[in-house]
Amino acid sequence: MQSSRSGFLASLSGSARPARPAQLDPAILDHLGGGLDPEVISEMSHASAAALLDRVHHTEDPQIVRRVITLVDTEGVDIIAQLWSNAEPDSLPGILWRLYLLRTWMQRNREQIARLWRLGEPVATTASAIVGVDETPDAEDIVRTADSILSGAFTGDFAVALGRASAFTDVIANGLRVQAHRITAAQKDAAAHSGTQGAQEASHDAQTRAARLMHTAANLLTTSRDFHEGAHLWRRGRLE
Repeated sequence: MQSSRSGFLASLSGSARPARPAQLDPAILDHLGGGLDPEVISEMSHASAAALLDRVHHTEDPQIVRRVITLVDTEGVDIIAQLWSNAEPDSLPGILWRLYLLRTWMQRNREQIARLWRLGEPVATTASAIVGVDETPDAEDIVRTADSILSGAFTGDFAVALGRASAFTDVIANGLRVQAHRITAAQKDAAAHSGTQGAQEASHDAQTRAARLMHTAANLLTTSRDFHEGAHLWRRGRLE
């Protein structure tokens, strides 16, 4: 997992290929591969994101909604990466890019994320209510939540969907910090009872694992802030 400014770890390959939504014209992607001016690419990025969101908001066809939500599953992540991956997080294409990658990441790491949620969401918080997930979710609850957040962005209140995404990533970041602290505490306890070479190597490995978890947590907190700011901009009519 990386910072939201470069994306989550996600690389699903395409499988069956139903027709793309009309706004994601394959010709646009062909032109992108030819080295268009960055300003033109930026214009395409914003226009395609706005068109896709508008199309789904004004449709009553559940098949269209499903096709858009599962776009990465059926087409592979490259189809949106070529248009949206370089967009700033305070833009509509940048936020949509992050929402799609959040869904993909949640699906691919459902079991681990379910465990991290249980670590990171104390009973006293309201995160479960905001996100719409059980306080002790299983892997399939995580998958359903991933779909719900993305579909809510297209069919419901966009700012609410971003708020849910922000709360979710914040909890998972907290879960990672809790896990890192537990590793560090266990390492210190083991070191206090052993001074062998093997114990020293184990201590180094534990410190490395904990540092990686804390780094990932920091990246997720950046993502959470991006979603939160995106919701704020959307409510003010400034997310374009």
